[in-house]
Amino acid sequence: MKKLDIITITLSAIWMMLACGDKNKTTMTKAEYSGEDISNIATIERNKDTKKASLKIETDGKWTLYSGLTVESIDFSKPVAEGEGSGTFALNVPDSVRSYFQLETTNGKAILAERHLPMTGGYNFRDLGGFKTKDGKYVKWGKVFRSDDLHHLTDQDLQYLASIPVVTIVDFRSDEEIEPAPDKNPPSVKNNFALSISPGNVIDFMTTSKPAEELMKDLNVQLVTDSLYIAQYKEFFYLLQNKDDVPLMFHCSAGKDRTGMGAALFLYSLGVDEKTIMEDYMMSNVYLGDKYAEYIEKNPNLKSLFEVRAEYIGAAMDQIKKDHGSVEKYLTDVLGVDLPKMREMYLYSVNSHQ
Repeated sequence: MKKLDIITITLSAIWMMLACGDKNKTTMTKAEYSGEDISNIATIERNKDTKKASLKIETDGKWTLYSGLTVESIDFSKPVAEGEGSGTFALNVPDSVRSYFQLETTNGKAILAERHLPMTGGYNFRDLGGFKTKDGKYVKWGKVFRSDDLHHLTDQDLQYLASIPVVTIVDFRSDEEIEPAPDKNPPSVKNNFALSISPGNVIDFMTTSKPAEELMKDLNVQLVTDSLYIAQYKEFFYLLQNKDDVPLMFHCSAGKDRTGMGAALFLYSLGVDEKTIMEDYMMSNVYLGDKYAEYIEKNPNLKSLFEVRAEYIGAAMDQIKKDHGSVEKYLTDVLGVDLPKMREMYLYSVNSHQ
């Protein structure tokens, strides 16, 4: 009997070790970036009206895609899509809430989500996640968002933003802009901050003889040199460095100038390269095309006011470098940004989930 007890205990111990091994295998499966950088071979896209998701991928090899309602809860027990080669593939994931994805190939792994959010009542809504930094890390998805105005969002749009969930909204518009078009808040929002930046308006542009292109460059320089606007961007970064205010969305009317500057400075603070930052900045021209098409058609001479150009934000960055030596020094010395803290909060490491 004693020998049988020993055998039973031994078998039980082996079973527990195997069970723990399986459990550890499961818990250690986390979304990550690893291997080769495959983040540029695939994008998640959402239909603006239906919010249905699809994967667009360019590869010759086999691939597998997993999903979850958060990066942390991605389910690796069953893929939502798998295949071999390039194409666009419909994804069977919820339409009304946001999903995050892990893409796996034989060469590497990457975390994905849609960059351009599917807002029926908005145009320039974007997640600032997924960008690669100069030291090989990646900006976290689902933490910081840029957008144009929120006044025309639908109930479905608000539900989608609440699923993220967006908890803080920063509004860079002036009181005169806010009054006729107040924000519509997702039910998840706990904090609203009006950090008004109003360096000029269309009337000013129409009543001056200075070329609009020069005025737009002057405007961007003003955004980073005027003490009043510096104070607002300083407060913006204070909120970004408070984990209780994240996920955070910031916006103005078009989401291209005041918001474009905020997005650029945010990405600079994380060590994203200047070329990538400029590419993100220029995407406003794509997303705002429909929003301002009628205005531009009626006032072609004002076209440069409704678009972004590399030289606009370039003038501001040149001024920063002239005055402070580098954008990073401007961030730390003028805006009071704790760069190590920002990078700890907002970057994934390769082969690491958090």
